[in-house]
Amino acid sequence: MQRIYIPHLSQDPGKTRIIEVNDYLSDLDTLTPVKGRIQIQHRGNFLDVAAQAETIATLTCHRCLQNYNARIQVDTSEFIWLQDPQPAAYAEEVEVGLDELIETLSPQGHFEPSKWLYEQLCLAIPQRQLCDQACEGIVNPLASDDEAQTATDQRWSALSALKQQLSD
Repeated sequence: MQRIYIPHLSQDPGKTRIIEVNDYLSDLDTLTPVKGRIQIQHRGNFLDVAAQAETIATLTCHRCLQNYNARIQVDTSEFIWLQDPQPAAYAEEVEVGLDELIETLSPQGHFEPSKWLYEQLCLAIPQRQLCDQACEGIVNPLASDDEAQTATDQRWSALSALKQQLSD
């Protein structure tokens, strides 16, 4: 996907550009290409960007550390304000209000749909990655038999002796 020069977007019919996506994103490691569409509307002093897209990625379960495939889907929209960057004298510490936490671009700048879609897909990756809700994690086959465990690995002998002292 090519980046879009914002003044040219305002000259498109309906001030809208629709991009059909069926490609791999360079920074996102996925099994299938990202498929979907992005709609960008120029609304004077802001861009209205919406996307519906999906792909399949290989994730690692946080409990059992096994790899599994997961469908990553986005159906989102965002307003990106168009304003020239303000020259600011930055102090060591700057207080930022909640109303200032918005995405902005220069009205004479470029919008990068692939970068924006990459960010949206990264936000859609689950924070808690589980291969199955019933995943029990890493299973230790010797966990129930302490004697077999100490006989198998001598590095645990000091811990076993301490455990024995505490139980006495």
